[in-house]
Amino acid sequence: MEGVPTHQGLLDALPIAACVTDAEGRLTYCNHAAAELLGYQPKPGSQSWHDRCTLFWPDGRRMDFDESPFAMKPGKDASAFGDAILAERPDGTRKALTVSTTPTDHDGSTGYIHLLTDVTDRRDAEIASARLAAIVSSSDDAIVSKRLDGTVTSWNDGAARIFGYQPEEMIGRSIRKIIPPELQAEEDDILARLCRGERIGHFDTVRLAKDGQRVHLSLTISPVLDGSGNVIGASKIARDITERKRSEELQHLLFNELNHRVKNTLAMIQAIASQSLRTASKPAQFVDSFNGRVNALARAHDLLVQHEMKGAGIHDLVRDQVSLGAANERRVTYSGPGLLLESRTAVHLALVLHELATNARKYGALSIPEGALSITWKVDVRHGRVLHLHWRESGVANLQAPRKRGFGTTLIDRSLEANRGEVHLDFGADGIVCDIELPLPEEERYSFTEAAIGANNENLVRKGAGSARHGKRILIVEDEPLIAMELESTLASHGFEVVGPASHVESAIRLIGQERLDAALLDANLGGKPVTDVAEALAEKGVPFAFGTGFGREALPAGFRHVEIVPKPFETDRLIDTVDRILTSGDQPATVVPLKPKRKS
Repeated sequence: MEGVPTHQGLLDALPIAACVTDAEGRLTYCNHAAAELLGYQPKPGSQSWHDRCTLFWPDGRRMDFDESPFAMKPGKDASAFGDAILAERPDGTRKALTVSTTPTDHDGSTGYIHLLTDVTDRRDAEIASARLAAIVSSSDDAIVSKRLDGTVTSWNDGAARIFGYQPEEMIGRSIRKIIPPELQAEEDDILARLCRGERIGHFDTVRLAKDGQRVHLSLTISPVLDGSGNVIGASKIARDITERKRSEELQHLLFNELNHRVKNTLAMIQAIASQSLRTASKPAQFVDSFNGRVNALARAHDLLVQHEMKGAGIHDLVRDQVSLGAANERRVTYSGPGLLLESRTAVHLALVLHELATNARKYGALSIPEGALSITWKVDVRHGRVLHLHWRESGVANLQAPRKRGFGTTLIDRSLEANRGEVHLDFGADGIVCDIELPLPEEERYSFTEAAIGANNENLVRKGAGSARHGKRILIVEDEPLIAMELESTLASHGFEVVGPASHVESAIRLIGQERLDAALLDANLGGKPVTDVAEALAEKGVPFAFGTGFGREALPAGFRHVEIVPKPFETDRLIDTVDRILTSGDQPATVVPLKPKRKS
């Protein structure tokens, strides 16, 4: 054939793909190996032979034919094609090629021979290797390789972060450097299993970081094989599970602590019941004293939960135990540095404050309109850290000390004694004065703040309330039968007329629509369902209500989180005061979210 070089026979016999172009880039010859590589048999004599095989630069950009090595002309530099180019065959598959171009004469004036080498597998392997290297480098896990004698051969950034050693500090050294002494035998077992070709799945172990800290790891170890299938080393992937282990230990500790606290609390309640019963002269007195002390524990527990069981703030403790959360009791004031008392101390001090406050409300300064109570405290650091709390009642004339020592006084003494504290109680001419000294841990910090409680005395609020309650209809919405029964009897005993109780949303809404209501006490959750519909129905009808719940405000329906809360377990005084207050104020809790449109009948 004209234009075909005389060495065509030689090129046909070669297993290497080859083609020949003339000085104008027209194909003059293509051997069978080249046709197989390109995916079709080009026709000699035309520059259009390349149209069915699109070319691309290594980075994926399309390559014009004039830019390709097949368009070589005299004087053109063939060195630009040292890297592989991509050829897309008619069937859509791509091959990576290197092209070696040689002129058929001394200057290429008659044409060029192009030898094509398929490097697709090599290029894919290089890409896969680069991709793997990027994954290894960027992984948060430690990825390490070693020889069978334990010598480290690679150490990624994840390993450097977890163990603190940089690659140059570990590569070429033994992996045993990070293995604790008591676990060296573990490494011997690992190497023995690797030599047998075993892959070692996830197992938890411990390694040593550069700073001496022990790091909990989840390890996966795989053998590394040479081309003949012989084991020549191992690769390790180590995930830092230190935080997970700490969480598991903390969870276990918390469960044990919870078990202890629950049993301890039950034992305290059992003791309170027994001691309250022994000192009560009649059943009603026992119920009042027992409920009061249990509620004191509940309020203290709420404060502990707010601080993740680490302790309770003394300001909150005084407010909750002395004022029962009233917002404006002007006759009770307190001030002192802000302190976070550890949980055991906080519970004991809560009981002490409750006993003092109960006595003040029954017999002391808060039992008469003229009385007042001042509570101050400070921290003395001269001989360790000691809390000094001064309780002073005033306005109580002719106060006399009790003839016999009651349970409340004994509880105060024993609670402080258990914390290495002391109490001095004086029944003065103007009222009770109580001085408490309580040692504090050295590590606690505090800052000075002041606060005051203010509200009219509960006796003043209740003055004349009995007659005002007659005929007032209170809806009870509560799904716990025992609690509903207790609420019903408590409200009825104070002169209210009870509607319900309603134990689910549907019955509550039905009663709201059918009955005349003056106020309502609404559980924040009924059988696991929110009470938004009930709250909206009450608000729409203009019925004031309060939530009775053991949860905080975040658990209330959105739009009603400003509504007053009576915390569970209920304390009679606070429950009745709240109902009196919402009846007297007449404020209806308007929702801040749109009410649902009524359904058309």
